[in-house]
Amino acid sequence: MDIHTVKKMEKKAVESSQTDFLRMGVAFVFLTIVLWYAFAIDQGAANHAFLAIAALFGAYMALNIGANDVANNVGPAVGSKALTMGGAIIIAAIFEASGAIIAGGEVVSTIKKGIIDPALFVNTQQFIWAMTASLLAGGLWLNIATKVGAPVSTTHSIVGGVMGGGIAAAGFSIVSWGTMGKIAASWIISPVLGAVIAALFLYTIKKTIIYKEDRLTAMRKMVPIYVSLMAFAFATYLTLKGLKKIWPSIMDTANAIFPFALEVTKEPSLLQALTIGLITAVITYVIVKPQVARASLKLGNSVKDANSLFTIPLIFAAALLSFAHGANDVANAVGPLAAVADAIQSSGISTKAAIPMWVMLVGAVGISLGLALYGPKLIRTVGSEITELNQIRAYAIAMAAAITVIIASQLGLPVSSTHIAIGGIFGVGFLREFLSTTTEQERIEAEEQQLAEDKVIKKSLKSEMKELKAQEVKTEENLARMSELKILIDEEEAKIEIEKKSLKRAKKAKYVKRSAIMKIVAAWIITVPAAAILSAVIFYIIEGVMS
Repeated sequence: MDIHTVKKMEKKAVESSQTDFLRMGVAFVFLTIVLWYAFAIDQGAANHAFLAIAALFGAYMALNIGANDVANNVGPAVGSKALTMGGAIIIAAIFEASGAIIAGGEVVSTIKKGIIDPALFVNTQQFIWAMTASLLAGGLWLNIATKVGAPVSTTHSIVGGVMGGGIAAAGFSIVSWGTMGKIAASWIISPVLGAVIAALFLYTIKKTIIYKEDRLTAMRKMVPIYVSLMAFAFATYLTLKGLKKIWPSIMDTANAIFPFALEVTKEPSLLQALTIGLITAVITYVIVKPQVARASLKLGNSVKDANSLFTIPLIFAAALLSFAHGANDVANAVGPLAAVADAIQSSGISTKAAIPMWVMLVGAVGISLGLALYGPKLIRTVGSEITELNQIRAYAIAMAAAITVIIASQLGLPVSSTHIAIGGIFGVGFLREFLSTTTEQERIEAEEQQLAEDKVIKKSLKSEMKELKAQEVKTEENLARMSELKILIDEEEAKIEIEKKSLKRAKKAKYVKRSAIMKIVAAWIITVPAAAILSAVIFYIIEGVMS
């Protein structure tokens, strides 16, 4: 290794170290500001110090949600090159924060998913300790998962944290084990649904566009339909999941604008959401069809050209997924912090609690900062380290994310957006493996035949060499032939070695990295118990210190 290489490595290490310190510095400043603000408000309240501690842990949790969970919304778009890493971070940060602040709602369930019975807490103090422990435990587990490059569910991390803190405070009877069973079932339901729907969409696009001889004509006809389907799915998804907490306000505004009276409901019904989705799809089709026709005039008949038409829809999908995630999941993530704030102010335990604006801002800003500082690692994992993505494959994954949530929410099935997105990536990868089986097998058989022929040639050359060596009298002609044979045998051996390696690679070739599957599935399985154990330990530490 020369001195220049050593200097380059040293420079790279220094730059990496400086970047790490900068990230930690920005995160530390954010945590300090949150701690200071929480400590400055309501200083006369009992347990006031715990509000500041819970706020600190809530901010830490939010940072780790941004670092881990948001990658599922933008990872496929980045992996397919529809978005750059910087563009994805900016879009996700803006729409995550907007979703949380605009549509996050004013009230949140303090006991996530009803997994524990608040009536079984001995006193308010224990409840505050359990919620504080759940925040820190959830944040720690997400931090560990991000470090090893495993995208996990924020919801499951919070569920595990609340469960562990509740068990430590009041025993195993506090847990609703039926609810926990449904959550455990989602470990299978979410990725399987995501995989099947993503694979179906990808296969449909291949049949209607990619496998057509005249792809350009197929693009003009089918791409507007696919983009409209995406608009339908996302408008429906956003209505059901992203706008449900401000739906009454939306309906009141609509009644004030339009002359006909609309029935004001607490949450949007499936029919209302589907109607909005259908209207959005029709408008999208009318707008997109002429644009695709114009764009196709500059395109060729290649798969790459077909992919390019899905770029802009993917950018919108990443933004809408981020908005819905911010509206739906941020409030849930800061639920324990809102619970602590409510318990301290009311000196009681409530199943519902108002979310102060500062608490929502802690969640929104923390997630955006976590994404910007530490999100690229998981974005790369989701976007490119599981399977290779292009725009069409990323489109299929985005459709799976929206449609699976719509179906699951109507069937009452608990699903995880993280598991759906990763399941969708697995689905498109395994479909590619399945579709390529015949072609790959033909190639493998051809290589095996060539290898066998070369082995026969090598054997024949060696036999001739053996016969020449066996002759007692070596003529100049024989010696020249032996020298020539040695060169030919060496060349044939080198050729055979290359063919063996190529054949070995062909037989091992997979479109989905098996190591990634094992790592991610293992992380999913242990998320709830790991967060629960961490939370219980933290609860006992808090109890020991406060006793």
